[in-house]
Amino acid sequence: MTSLNEIIVGVVIGIILLYAVATGMVQGIAMYIAGILGLMMLVTAALGYCPLYPVMEIDTATKQK
Repeated sequence: MTSLNEIIVGVVIGIILLYAVATGMVQGIAMYIAGILGLMMLVTAALGYCPLYPVMEIDTATKQK
């Protein structure tokens, strides 16, 4: 489970990337990369799960005492 801060950051970055694509701030191959990354960030934030974390062995969950 991801923390609220990760979700907020993911949504903000996703919106910024998609805004850049929609307004034409990026063009060419960068437009496609920014669009895909923006969608991935929003989907990851919405689901609360990043499929890359287990692959990279990253654990962001708070430790229970």
